[in-house]
Amino acid sequence: MTTQASAPPSTKLQALRSYDVADFPALTGLEEEWRFTPLKRLRGLVTADASAGNGRGLTVEHPSLPAGVSLRFVEPTDAALATAPLPVDRTGALAHGGAARVSVVEVAAEAVVAEPVVVRLLGAYPEELSLARTQVRVGRFAEATVVFSQEGSATLADNLEVTVADGAKLTLVTIADWASDTVQAQHVGITLGRDARVVHIQVSLGGDLVRQFISVEYTGRGGEAELYGVYFADSGQHLEHRQLVDHNVPDCRSHVGYRGALQGDDAHTVWVGDVLIRAEATGTDTYEINRNLLLSDGARADSVPNLEIETGEIAGAGHASATGRFDDEQLFYLMARGIPEGEARRLVVRGFFAEVINKIPVEELRERLGDAIEARLAKAGA
Repeated sequence: MTTQASAPPSTKLQALRSYDVADFPALTGLEEEWRFTPLKRLRGLVTADASAGNGRGLTVEHPSLPAGVSLRFVEPTDAALATAPLPVDRTGALAHGGAARVSVVEVAAEAVVAEPVVVRLLGAYPEELSLARTQVRVGRFAEATVVFSQEGSATLADNLEVTVADGAKLTLVTIADWASDTVQAQHVGITLGRDARVVHIQVSLGGDLVRQFISVEYTGRGGEAELYGVYFADSGQHLEHRQLVDHNVPDCRSHVGYRGALQGDDAHTVWVGDVLIRAEATGTDTYEINRNLLLSDGARADSVPNLEIETGEIAGAGHASATGRFDDEQLFYLMARGIPEGEARRLVVRGFFAEVINKIPVEELRERLGDAIEARLAKAGA
């Protein structure tokens, strides 16, 4: 199942989508989708085919699961698997075709799960190519919070396939807290049913190179997607976040808000937000914003918001992007009240991230993220 144009695609609607890695041309780094990514640092993820990887270096852990939630491991050919979103790039197709098994987290229909469902993916062999797939399926009218944390060392292409059925609500927190030698390319594909709602918060801290692509598609009216992100790049790190929100049915809503901080030589972040409003998606309401805070010289933040609109019958559509250094007025205000400069800077950074961090409904995670940010600032002497 492939959508392909005879000429290089000029719009997101025309872009190639396929389960087969062979359908995607070899990467050169000149492609629009890959021009910010240092391909040489992706190791074998650029050139491998689906037979090259294995899951030997990956372990899935979880505590006792709440009532109404199950986790099982199935073969990729299992007929009970939900239909996976079509990969939009070579690494997504690589993970789809090469994963040896699929981890399936399922929330039963009408279950209201009060405590968070925590799943950890641990890597141990960065010298080997690993391919993985995980499905999160939330049944009709169910409500749950799922935390998917990735840690350890890996060279990984993985897909997280999320289905939120009619009337269901999901808060999904994904955490990339890798060791410094990890390389990851991930596709998070979210499918929303009628009147379904997802709030996704991405936290990116660790890894040498982490590239995440999020796609959202709607299957019924009234769907709502809120996508938030927090990332902090240190010296030499490359953290890249891309979203494609595909408004393909009427009367749906999306909001994207990502915030990042950078410090140190060659720290590099990339945010590309694409919103496609198709001709049939009347009544769409969408907005996206990215803000970046440069904490030192030598860091670089690329920010590219895009809207592709095929109908004028929408409720609203907009985007914004801002990258800058510390607000001197904020620092002056705090220092004028006796707060030392270093502490004032830390307060400004904490305030910068607070709006997104407070959307995480798990206090332990909010504290963990706050501690990680404090450690980064202390390392830089801020």
